[in-house]
Amino acid sequence: MIVIACAVIGFALGWVRAGRIGGDQKDRVQWALAHMLALGLLGLFATLIIARMA
Repeated sequence: MIVIACAVIGFALGWVRAGRIGGDQKDRVQWALAHMLALGLLGLFATLIIARMA
């Protein structure tokens, strides 16, 4: 669940950041997917660390 939450937050964050700099639809999608990938990976590592500690 952490991975999904991080991915959704990353997508939203990228979408908003691209909009603030004046990006069009394609820019927003690209930024959103890049942020989603990055935060999804961070969420994956967080999940693995939490699972190892338990």
